[in-house]
Amino acid sequence: MHKIKWGIIGCGNVTEVKSGPPYQLTEGFELVAVMRRDKEKVRDYAQRHHVPKFYTDADLLINDPDVEAIYIATPPNVHKKYALKVAEAGKPCCVEKPFGVSYEDSKAITQAFAKKKLPLFVAYYRRSLPRFLKIKEWIYEGKIGNIESVNWEYHRTPSETDLSGKPNWRTDKNIAPGGYFDDLASHGLDLFTYFFGNVTEAQGKAENRLGLYSAKDFITGKWVHENGITGTGTWNFGANEYKDEVMITGKKGHIEFSVFDDKPIVLIESGNRKEIHIEHPKHVQQFHVENIARHLFEESYIHPSTGYTAMHTSWVMDKISGMV
Repeated sequence: MHKIKWGIIGCGNVTEVKSGPPYQLTEGFELVAVMRRDKEKVRDYAQRHHVPKFYTDADLLINDPDVEAIYIATPPNVHKKYALKVAEAGKPCCVEKPFGVSYEDSKAITQAFAKKKLPLFVAYYRRSLPRFLKIKEWIYEGKIGNIESVNWEYHRTPSETDLSGKPNWRTDKNIAPGGYFDDLASHGLDLFTYFFGNVTEAQGKAENRLGLYSAKDFITGKWVHENGITGTGTWNFGANEYKDEVMITGKKGHIEFSVFDDKPIVLIESGNRKEIHIEHPKHVQQFHVENIARHLFEESYIHPSTGYTAMHTSWVMDKISGMV
C-alpha cells in the first residue's frame, strides 16, 4: 500500500494528543511535515513527535512535493485562507472544526474542493466515535419509537482566562463571532444532523450578557429537521454551574447523553432503564482519521464528515446565532 504523506498546519494543543498522533498511527498514513509560526515551538513539536520536516511558513508546507495531504488545525479565522491554497495545490484536506467563521466561508471552501474534485473532510469526529454510533443504532432500531424531539442544555462557568480578560481566540468576535458556541455547540449540532438528517429551518438569539469578552456568551435556538423532528438548545457560557445534558424523546421512551462528558449513555425504553459506558480512544480523533483512510483507499466508502455535511452545520450555526 502506498502511504499518503500528511502535513499539519497549526500544530497547537489539539494536535498533541487528540488529533496529531492518528496521522502517524493510521495504516497507510505518514506524518512528514508540520507548520507553526513560532520556530522554536514547531521545532520542539517536530522533535517530540518524530516528524522529519517543520516550517514556519504555511505556503512552504502546502507546496512541498513530499506533502500529499494536509490537516488544517489553526483557529477558524484562517481556515478559508489556507484551505483555498490547499485546494489550489490539488491536495486532499481535513479542516478542524468549526469549519469556517461563517456559512459563506464554509461554502467557499467546499466549492473550491468540489471544483477540483478533491476529498475534503472536517474534524467533526463524534460522527466516528463508538459512543455516539451506539446512540445512532438505538435510534435506527426504533428503541424509543418514532423520534419527536431533541433538547440540549449546555452551561458552563466563566474560566479564569475569561475573567482575566487575557487573549483567547475562542472569545474574540473577529475569530469566533459566537464565542464558545462556535467552538463547542458545533459538535452537538453537527451530531444531531448526523442522527436525524439535515435541518430545514432554524432560528435563535445570541447575546453578550456578561461583557467579559467581545463574542457572544448566551445563545438559545430552535430548529426543525427534514423529517419533522424538532430541536431546542440553550448554551450559557456565564452560568453558575456546569451542565451538559441531551435528551432525545420518542414515542416509547428517551435517550440521555452528554456531548462532552465521560458519562454513560442512557436508554429509557418502555419504562426500562439501560446504561452503557463506552470509552473514547486515547487519541479521540483516531476513528475519524482511520475513516479518512478508508475514504481515500476504499472506493465504496464515504466519510461521515465531509465539507458538505460541515457546510450544512455552519448554516445551522449561523441561523441560530443570527449571522444569516
